Amino acid sequence: MANETAAGSATGGATTAEPGVWTTGPDGELVPDYDAAFPEINEGEVVHGTVVRVDKDEVLVDIGYKSEGVIPVAELTIRRAVNPADEVAVGEEIDALVLTKEDTEGRLILSKKRARFELAWKKIEEAAESGEPVTGKVIEVVKGGLILDLGVRGFLPASLVDIRRVQDLDEFLGRELRCKVIELNRSRNNVVLSRRAVLEDERKEMRQAILDRLSPGDVIDGQISNIVDFGAFVDLDGMDGLIHISELSWSHVNHPSEVLEIGQTVKVKVLDIDRERQRISLGLKQTQSDPWQQVLDHYREDDVVEGRVAKVVTFGAFVEILPGVEGLVHISELAPHHVENPREVVSQGQAVNVRILEIDGERRRLSLSLKRVEEGEQPVPRADGAESVHTTPELVLSEEAFPASSAAAPGDEVVEEVEAGEPVDEADAEPEAPRAEVETEALAAESVESESEPEEAAGDASSDDELASDEPGAAA
Repeated sequence: MANETAAGSATGGATTAEPGVWTTGPDGELVPDYDAAFPEINEGEVVHGTVVRVDKDEVLVDIGYKSEGVIPVAELTIRRAVNPADEVAVGEEIDALVLTKEDTEGRLILSKKRARFELAWKKIEEAAESGEPVTGKVIEVVKGGLILDLGVRGFLPASLVDIRRVQDLDEFLGRELRCKVIELNRSRNNVVLSRRAVLEDERKEMRQAILDRLSPGDVIDGQISNIVDFGAFVDLDGMDGLIHISELSWSHVNHPSEVLEIGQTVKVKVLDIDRERQRISLGLKQTQSDPWQQVLDHYREDDVVEGRVAKVVTFGAFVEILPGVEGLVHISELAPHHVENPREVVSQGQAVNVRILEIDGERRRLSLSLKRVEEGEQPVPRADGAESVHTTPELVLSEEAFPASSAAAPGDEVVEEVEAGEPVDEADAEPEAPRAEVETEALAAESVESESEPEEAAGDASSDDELASDEPGAAA
């Protein structure tokens, strides 16, 4: 047909042009329709082609058009300062977006990064709607976080890189990370990511498995993951449990860092599990020997034991007879004579011998007496087998400051020496100690009995929950 049409044109026959093959030229003659042999492309369209040449400043791509497309190096990738040979290779098939059909030099200008951007943005929008994670490679470490290559530059804030704060972000450079899209703004090409959300989702089943496996009373191993003022958090292979400061040691602890350090492996006991809030309360001291058991096994009422004055309060003095075990010497049991101020007789840190008046194992209380110890009376051997407190220097008073058989009277040199030292406030007493000064011995005894009760475990657990809920590192 084409030949017949062409022949007709040459002999003055039919002059009808066949669409896609022949077209009418400017002088009315039939000429081949070359444009119809190439695909129609428009600016902003994504086309597919093959890399035919890679230069240091541009890449040539054959897209089946009448001329090869040119991708400037700046349009290859979202990365900065790259070598084109590192991004594409001759013979590689790629997608590119048409920027300009003809520039001032008549070239077809393409962009690989913008084509990838358009394709990637659709996937990111779908992921943001469905909640599915996206995967990208970390290409930059910037102030405040990481930049991921998603086809779009995605920003991952440092606080959302991991469940816990990451100290060195450089370790993530070059790694593939799965993140959730938490913020998307097309007009600003802004994508904000969270890897922490993905990790938390992955750990939900793990945490539930841990909760199902554990029961109160279990003794397990863990690693100290964080130390705060009110306790320490323990990593139980995927879930954190809290050791409240009151459960760290049988002895008084001012700060958890006194007995623990981050990274330390410890054996802990499960005290309570809140399955609804996914929280575990742990105890460290419960895995250690209870010094009160030593008291019950080795000491009896009327025994004379040695100890050291732990603190002096308005109603008497607390004496530590074993690490973690303190008894009260009421003001009426300090000396044979009337005592207005316990600091007239004893001082904090002083080594003394005391008589056990009462042992209340159920309530974990000891009543002691200083005045009922006769001069020269020897104490029974220490239950823990430790060195005698009398072999070490007294912490505050001189050796003459406190004769065992008598008490110093007001106005003596001893009182002046005590008063010259740093005063001990009532606030220094343990929380269970009474705060108000009693007027009579009977009232003082009643006050000590009613107000020195240790806090119940339930109270501690409640405090744990309240404090842990405000702590970022608390198990969620």
